[in-house]
Amino acid sequence: MLKHIQKVVLVAALMAASLLVHASDGDVCSPFKDGKVDAPLLETMLSAAEDGHLYRIQKSSSQVGFCVDSKLSRIEGRFTDFQGGMSLAPGEQGNGQTMVLIRTDSLQTKNSLVESMVKGEHFFDVKHHPEVLFVSDAFKWTGPDSAVLTGKLTLRGITKAVIFNVTLKALDDEPIDQASRVLVKATTSIRRADFGMDELASLVEGNVKLCMSVEALKYKS
Repeated sequence: MLKHIQKVVLVAALMAASLLVHASDGDVCSPFKDGKVDAPLLETMLSAAEDGHLYRIQKSSSQVGFCVDSKLSRIEGRFTDFQGGMSLAPGEQGNGQTMVLIRTDSLQTKNSLVESMVKGEHFFDVKHHPEVLFVSDAFKWTGPDSAVLTGKLTLRGITKAVIFNVTLKALDDEPIDQASRVLVKATTSIRRADFGMDELASLVEGNVKLCMSVEALKYKS
């Protein structure tokens, strides 16, 4: 009887552990499932989580936005709802996989009229395109705290290759490859016409600067 009870307890414990693992996996990668990202890339992120090399963006202490010049003034926008992370293996030769998902309806600007226009059908068209997705395909260190990150940006349903210039800094006086928290700054420039946003060409510059300053915390399963 005692052995039978022990078996029941063991099975229950294993089931609970399995549920916790699956819940953790879903928490890490759920925004990128349902066909948004190829399965092998999700496996890369899950492996990084298991190995302790996954850093998750902390939304409360991060900023994601853009700026573009117009004949009237500079237009600056920021998004308040985004998720993502990056794998950063130890050593300068470590490869990094990065994924970021942005909710376009979280866009904010300093001017309500500008905000409404930028969210409208001729620009981000948040009604029909609620998400912006970036998925990296290569990460290369260019210095002790700098790197180049290349990947695919999907905006308004259009996917284009982009290159981010990146700087990374440990936030707790630790080596970058051992840090529990890192500050990642990334910038790139895109042509808005490449993503179907070609309205007001005589008033608004064609080049848009994308910028991120994100605090990322090492994921612990």
